[in-house]
Amino acid sequence: MPSSCDSLMEDIEDMVSSSDPTPHERQSARKSIIPRARKKKELMSDEELQADSLIPGTQKIWMKTWGCSHNNSDGEYMAGQLAASGYKMTDDPTEADVWLLNSCTVKNPAEDHFRNSIKKAQEQQKKVVVAGCVPQAQPRMDYLKGLSIIGVQQIDRVVEVVDEAVKGHSVRLLGQKKDGGRRLGGARLDLPKIRKNPLIEIISINTGCLNACTYCKTKHARGDLASYPIEELVERARQSFQEGVCEIWLTSEDTGAYGRDIGTDLPTLLWRLVEEIPEGAMLRLGMTNPPYILEHLEEMAKILNHPRVYAFLHVPVQSASDSVLMDMKREYCIDDFKRVVDFLKERVPGVTIATDIICGFPGETEEDFEATIDLVKAYRFPSLFINQFYPRPGTPAARLEQVPAHVKKQRTKELSQVFHSYNPYDHKVGERQHVLVTEESFDSQYYVAHNKYYEQVLVPKRVEFKGKMIVVDVYEAGKHFMKGKPVEESKPFTPSIAMPLQKGEVSGLLQMCHCLVSHSLWCYDIFKWMHKQISSFKYSYTVYQKHTCSKNEEHQVITV
Repeated sequence: MPSSCDSLMEDIEDMVSSSDPTPHERQSARKSIIPRARKKKELMSDEELQADSLIPGTQKIWMKTWGCSHNNSDGEYMAGQLAASGYKMTDDPTEADVWLLNSCTVKNPAEDHFRNSIKKAQEQQKKVVVAGCVPQAQPRMDYLKGLSIIGVQQIDRVVEVVDEAVKGHSVRLLGQKKDGGRRLGGARLDLPKIRKNPLIEIISINTGCLNACTYCKTKHARGDLASYPIEELVERARQSFQEGVCEIWLTSEDTGAYGRDIGTDLPTLLWRLVEEIPEGAMLRLGMTNPPYILEHLEEMAKILNHPRVYAFLHVPVQSASDSVLMDMKREYCIDDFKRVVDFLKERVPGVTIATDIICGFPGETEEDFEATIDLVKAYRFPSLFINQFYPRPGTPAARLEQVPAHVKKQRTKELSQVFHSYNPYDHKVGERQHVLVTEESFDSQYYVAHNKYYEQVLVPKRVEFKGKMIVVDVYEAGKHFMKGKPVEESKPFTPSIAMPLQKGEVSGLLQMCHCLVSHSLWCYDIFKWMHKQISSFKYSYTVYQKHTCSKNEEHQVITV
C-alpha cells in the first residue's frame, strides 16, 4: 500500500519550493527584527561563597599576635607570605574567613586571651590556624584539638597550612630546623613580611636560650640557643634600609647569648650592623640577661655610645634576693646585676636601663621582697615591667609551694606604688633634644619620637615629621613621656635612603621590582626602535613576554 510519502527526496534542497523566500529576502527581513533582551542567569550568593571557600588564596585573613617583639616579627613574616600568595589581610575579624592566632605562653592571662579567641572564632564559624609558643609547647591541649598548628620554626610554611585549613583539613607542623645535626635559628630572614610599622624592622638574631629558668614556659617552645649567621643578619638590615626603614630592633629570647653556638658574640654582630645604619637612623638592642652581658661590658659601653645606637638596654633582674634568684635558676646574683648597671651608667652617661621584676615567686619572703623594693628605690628605673607570678603548667616552679594569691597581689600593688612615686624625666624639661619620629600615640593626638636614650617624646602630629629626625625643646614631662616643641629654625632630617613602604605593603619585593623596572625600560626602548624599523615595511609583529624566577629577573623576548 503506497504511503503518503512514496516520492523520495534526493536532497534536502528538494524541500524548498518556488514560493519560498530567497536567501536574500530572508536576510533583508532579519533587519526589521529586534532581538529580545535576555537576562543572564545570575550566580546565587551562596554559590559564589562556596566556590570561593574551595580555592585557597582568595580568602581574607585576620591575624592577632600576643607577646614579645620576637613573636611580632614572626607575625609580620607570616602576614607577608600570605599576602604575597594572594590572601588578603584584614583588620576586621568579622569579615575574615580565617583567623590566624599567634600566641604567647609567658603568662596565664595571655594564654587565656588566646583560648578565648579560639572559642570566639569557632562560634562565628571561622577557620582557625594557631601559631606561636602555646601550641608549640603544648600541642595536645584539649582546646587545640582539630586545629591546624604552625610551629615557631615553621613560619615559612604558613601558606601551606592555611591552604589546607581552608579546605577543611587539619595540619600540624612542629618540627625543628636542622643542618647537619645543628639546630638552626628558624625560618629564613629573607622571607616576605608586612611590617606593622613600615618605619621599624624587627630582626630576630637568634631563637631559644642557654638558660633553664624554673618559671619559664617559653623555653619549652623556643628550645636551646640557635643563632643566625652574621652575614644573613647584616643582609636583612641592609634590605630593610633599602625599603625606607629608619629604626631597627634586635630581638630574641636573650640577645646577650647571641653567637655562642656558632663561634661569635653580640659585640661582633653589632659592630657589623652599625656599618649599615644610615645617618639619622637608629638601632635598638633587645633584652639581655646579666650573665652574658658581663663578659662584654667594655665593648657594649662603646656600642651604646655610638650615635646611631640607642643608649638603652633591657636587663631583667626579676628579684633582688639571691635566694630567690637561685630558686629561679637565673645563674647570677644581685651583685652581678648591679655591676652591669653601675658600669653602664658610668661609661654611658644618661643610659636607660629597663628591667623586669616578678612578684610572689614561690618561696619569696617579706625580706626578699623588701630587698627588691630597695633596689627599685635606689636605681629609680625609668622603665619597669612588674609581673605577678603565674605558675605555668609543666615548669618546675609550678610544683613548688605557692605564695598565697592575695600576698602576690599586694606585693605587686606595693611595688607599682613605689615605681609611680617618682618621675624620671622631670629634670629634662628645658633640654633641647634630637628625636626620631616613628609612631603614632595611642590616642592619635601626637606622633611618638625617641631621643638618644630611647625615652619617649611626644611631638605635634605633622605629616612632614613622620620618619624624620627633628630637634625639639622639652617643655613638659610625665611618668612615661616628655613633650617636645619643634625648633622652628631647624629642618627635619630624613634618615631613610628610600621611600618607606606603604602600610600593609609586602616587604622583600622591592629588589625584584627594581630589577623588573630596569629590564622593562630596556625592553621598551628596543621595542620602540624595532617598531620604527618595521613600520615602513608594514610587517606584523608579535611581542612575547617571558618571566623567569631565577635571580629575580624578568626577560622580554621580542620576535618579528
